[in-house]
Amino acid sequence: MRHSAVALVLAGVFFRMPLSAQPYSARQTTVEGVAVVELRDESHDTVVTVAPSVGNIAYQMLVNGKNVFWFPDGSLAGFAAKPRMGGNPFLAPWANRIDGDAFYANGRKFHLNPDLGNLRRDQNQQPIHGLLLFSSLWEVVSLKADAAAASVVSRIDFSRHAELMAQFPFAHVLEMEYALRGGVLEVKTRLHNRGVQPMPIAIGYHPYFQLHDAPRDSWTVQLAADRVWVLNDKLTPTGETKPIEAVFPGAAALKLADVVLDHVFGGLQRDTQGRAHFSVQGNRQKIEVVYGPKFNTAIVYAPQGRGEFICFEPMTAITNAFNLAQQGVYKELPSLPPGQIWEESFWVHPSGF
Repeated sequence: MRHSAVALVLAGVFFRMPLSAQPYSARQTTVEGVAVVELRDESHDTVVTVAPSVGNIAYQMLVNGKNVFWFPDGSLAGFAAKPRMGGNPFLAPWANRIDGDAFYANGRKFHLNPDLGNLRRDQNQQPIHGLLLFSSLWEVVSLKADAAAASVVSRIDFSRHAELMAQFPFAHVLEMEYALRGGVLEVKTRLHNRGVQPMPIAIGYHPYFQLHDAPRDSWTVQLAADRVWVLNDKLTPTGETKPIEAVFPGAAALKLADVVLDHVFGGLQRDTQGRAHFSVQGNRQKIEVVYGPKFNTAIVYAPQGRGEFICFEPMTAITNAFNLAQQGVYKELPSLPPGQIWEESFWVHPSGF
């Protein structure tokens, strides 16, 4: 028998059947004139689509034709022309807010330059979500599919861009890998510190998720954390934490109709692999978001009246971590030594779609 076929004998008739096609594929293509990467898992009828030129955002994870990501734009071209939050945005070199136009690192104060035009601000005019939210600087450096997975790696060499270094003067290379295997999406981030000083790491993701088989208010949320950071009126932590049960009684099974979520969680509850499992459940559909051990903070965002979504946001540090660490309030800010590489993943595991 040849390796390329399977031979069967049924009722004296000889059949030669081709082996099943490879379940995974990866390709570069265009949608509405926008360059995208498509990762496909035929065995689980799952397709992930990434737009490298718009923040390297994965804006679709279609499972049996239903999008796991909430993406408010019906047109990808419209989204590329005027991006807004949806899909899986990446927040770096700082996630969430800084409480002013300066931050501390390694005991030194660094001033942000608003005249460069690459700062985003929240409703209180605080810098928010870093410098790369919808960046066009990502370059696809690897595209692969084999019998085990489909994946794409994109990269930004931060040190090559003066307008970035002027705001965050730490020479480093960023890589983001999307890998689809077994119907689960892994999002892996690598940082390579190419500078001569330690680099603080306060990055994160802001993925938006949706269910299709139940109205938003009936969704059940599981929060895998022990503590909630108390926020001030500008939504930055005060340094105080409270037990989660004091803020959200029954945090293992909350109905979205009963809560408004825009909170920073610590003390994540881990399994034997050091991973934390957050989830949202409808009737049958469920999305589990699994944080690797180096994501030590979770923000969960589900405002009323803003859309049929919930965000489980993996973070390496709390909001305003640079400045709170300088004040001695926050002790968990990671730092990457010169020449070293930091790497961590989170996973999106849909079921029942």
